[in-house]
Amino acid sequence: MTSAIEENTLGGIAGIQSRRTRPIKTAGSRPASVGTDYLGFGTALIFLLIVACGLVQFVIQLDNHPDAGLTVGAWILLIGVGLVAASFVGRNSSRLPNWAFAALLAGLAGAVALDLIAVLPQEDIGRFGTASVSVGGVLVLLVTLRRSREIITAAAVVAAVLVGAMLLTRPGDLTPDDPALAALVVAVARVMFPAVVGVVVVTGFRRIVQIELDRVQVQSTVSAPRFAVGMLASEELARLDLAAERLLEDVATGAEPLPLSPQTASTAASLATELRLHLIEGRRETWLHHAISESEFLGPSVRLVDPGALAGLMHPRQRDGLLSAAWLLLTSSTRQGVTVQLTLGPIKHPAPGTNIDRKVVLPIVIGTTGIPRKRVNPSLWEALGKVGSHVVQVKDGSIRVEIDCIVGNPADQ
Repeated sequence: MTSAIEENTLGGIAGIQSRRTRPIKTAGSRPASVGTDYLGFGTALIFLLIVACGLVQFVIQLDNHPDAGLTVGAWILLIGVGLVAASFVGRNSSRLPNWAFAALLAGLAGAVALDLIAVLPQEDIGRFGTASVSVGGVLVLLVTLRRSREIITAAAVVAAVLVGAMLLTRPGDLTPDDPALAALVVAVARVMFPAVVGVVVVTGFRRIVQIELDRVQVQSTVSAPRFAVGMLASEELARLDLAAERLLEDVATGAEPLPLSPQTASTAASLATELRLHLIEGRRETWLHHAISESEFLGPSVRLVDPGALAGLMHPRQRDGLLSAAWLLLTSSTRQGVTVQLTLGPIKHPAPGTNIDRKVVLPIVIGTTGIPRKRVNPSLWEALGKVGSHVVQVKDGSIRVEIDCIVGNPADQ
């Protein structure tokens, strides 16, 4: 009699694929990017400050305002659009549907139109424009919901409308020393500055979070065996293992009669071939290969030269130091074209007289391009110290590090 619960060869429980692949949901969870929902609170505060400044300016100029009624309507529409945008941020800070974004932009366009119609008789949009100038506060609310270029484009369009309206009302007498021109420049800055700053902050924050998440994921390879399959290959192996178990179960229960049909035999042969290829790859690829190839940050900029698969000889502390060194080197410069090359081997025997029992020296050379020594993060030297004794040189304006890493003799492993 067989047990009701059976495990497959990779540790998974057979027959519950749908449960295993179903995404896990927790109470109150939101599909937002990590941390960007908290930025929504900051953008709401910026919106309130910008709106408050605009309202104070409007109240101060109320006696000289040509058409306060239209401007009041513009403010009501602007605040309404802002509250709707804030509700989207509070409920779902990961995305804003296209139809909702278009509706919000239409509301902002209406607020700008009403405000401009009200202040055009004064021929001084920069001074008397209030609701139209505060549009940047609403756009900054949307920086966590829409693409950066969409927010910048919307702000630029509003700024261009303000400039165009000013040029239409005063096409010939607008001189560089005119106070109206200075007021217009300030108004354009008030429209563009919040959106630009919001986009820069959110973009930088997302990059930091993505880099840290990528590093945490790659860090798991430090404790991997000398030869192992990567995280992506593990998922593929689990799929192949489940398919093979189902086929064997069908044969054992008689659901698939013997001899196998040509189609089933072809499927079995394909499964066997794929499993064999994965197992062969697992005997050639080390933890360092997987750490680099499966990292979105390291992969494009780091080149590994390890024909003997010697990285697997390093113990976890040395692995952590080498991986940290690669990260610190890449983050030391923001210039384009920065690359790091890791060259491992060939193995050398210790010099005579050294007190190293049953150990060998693994030479590691770290070559870089576009990373001057003065820009290197000081933590790099501590990370290199974990790997082994090292010598730092400067070649073609970039640093080059030669490390002697003491590892166990592969003949003993």
